Amino acid sequence: MKVFFDMVGCRLNQAEIEKMGMEFRQGGHNIVANDTEADLVVVNTCSVTHQAASDSRQKIRRYAGNQNQQVIATGCWSTLEPTNARDLGQHVTVIHNQDKDHLVANFLRQQPEITSSHLFDQEPLERSSIAGLRQKTRSFIKVQDGCDNRCTFCVTTIARGRGISMDAKSIINEINAAYTAGSKEVVLTGVHLGSWGQDLAKPQHLANLLDMILSDTDVPRIRLSSLEPWDLNEQFFSRWSDPRLCRHLHLPLQSGSDATLRRMLRKTTRSSFRHLTEQARRYIPGLSITTDLITGFPAESEQEFFETLAFVQEMQFSGGHVFTYSERDGTPAARIRQSVPHPIRKQRNNQLQSVIRLSAENFKTSQIGQQAEVLWEASNVRTENGWLMSGLTSNYIRVFAHADQYLWNQIDPVQLSGLHVEGMLAEILVSNQKNQ
Repeated sequence: MKVFFDMVGCRLNQAEIEKMGMEFRQGGHNIVANDTEADLVVVNTCSVTHQAASDSRQKIRRYAGNQNQQVIATGCWSTLEPTNARDLGQHVTVIHNQDKDHLVANFLRQQPEITSSHLFDQEPLERSSIAGLRQKTRSFIKVQDGCDNRCTFCVTTIARGRGISMDAKSIINEINAAYTAGSKEVVLTGVHLGSWGQDLAKPQHLANLLDMILSDTDVPRIRLSSLEPWDLNEQFFSRWSDPRLCRHLHLPLQSGSDATLRRMLRKTTRSSFRHLTEQARRYIPGLSITTDLITGFPAESEQEFFETLAFVQEMQFSGGHVFTYSERDGTPAARIRQSVPHPIRKQRNNQLQSVIRLSAENFKTSQIGQQAEVLWEASNVRTENGWLMSGLTSNYIRVFAHADQYLWNQIDPVQLSGLHVEGMLAEILVSNQKNQ
């Protein structure tokens, strides 16, 4: 059977489809790059905004239009609206988020040509050692799912359910498998990543997981996805004395107004967030801090928005996502009557975007002349100066540099030399190609 994957949404969705791909491959099936070749299409959907939900519907409708294909819809939007998802096509099957981790095993057992004895001739799918759908520089590793926070704007907590931590041993095995398959960087993902370990029989902290990964794996780079600020402390940042931990933290702020944060039920304040970033920057030189922000949250006054604008300017983030508030059915925020008009939401979004762009440029400018290590990704551009390579630094700067040879999936030292419209320019100091 030929299987094609598509998704809308976050890095967690990416991690999930990568793991499904491993499991389908272990079952003897082929992962294809084009949906027209596929017998089965799996779509991992998202519902964080109206646009994400719309994109999810469009993808399912498109694939369901091919009568030769089966379509499995999973993820947040199809979990919240299973009937609407099934109505998009005769051959659409909906798999709830809570059943997603067993999607492949259950599907294979239901196929008439796959017998139980054939399945059990192989290692259990959950312990697959096949890492990824193809060779890659970076692998996304799901370490946690669900969320016990009650942020009033968030529909993901409804779609994903309570917080659940993945077993540390299985995480270590998956990271080692990814490294064996060639990935030089792993990205730890979860809905509420910082809560990892809190639900275990013997509660632990994400810091304990990092200690185990640093001890029991050899992958050169370990990157963390989004972390809620209230899960972190000064002791946590002390781990960054190990250079394998990427010097980039994504800390969602959502608002720079204490009044708005209270309505959002965010467990942080301007003061505590400021203190946290000061600690992080003190422990981690050259740290890049990015964030998420929402404009036009219900009852957000002009004064509250100006407070956010000033606080974001003060924080000097190196990048961020600015979302225009989108009402999501079933969330407490959707019941707040003082709605901000859509044109004002958009206007505030544009203002915050401008502030983020300026602080991002300031951060890159501060890095000119600094040395960094870059993990090179694919490039199809060859000029008279050689290959134009692109990659990411540990602190999440997109770097462009010319190389005499085609460099891919290796980490080289560079000197950052200037700004680029999509990141920074650099000169390669020494290529490690012969040593990798």
